[in-house]
Amino acid sequence: MNIYVSNLSFAVTDEDLRSYFAEYGEVTSAKVITDKYTNRSKGFGFVEMSDDTAAQKAIAELDGATVDGRAIKVNVARPREERPARTQRPFYSNSRW
Repeated sequence: MNIYVSNLSFAVTDEDLRSYFAEYGEVTSAKVITDKYTNRSKGFGFVEMSDDTAAQKAIAELDGATVDGRAIKVNVARPREERPARTQRPFYSNSRW
């Protein structure tokens, strides 16, 4: 089961995130999402657990828990929505308006 974790402290690392969930069961992966330009945390991440029962227990117990001074939100991750491709506008335009 894939779990979405938000409102994380910017100091939380992948290993920290893994350790928060490891006491509930086997963590397959844990990833804090970072900005591609600054490499700074965006304040959310994803945890994947192999056992759905353990994942549900972790969600129930960790949702609203205080971690590094912040109340984290923990939910089942939804599939990523497809977004339309962004079109590139020309840098300049010959139009006055």
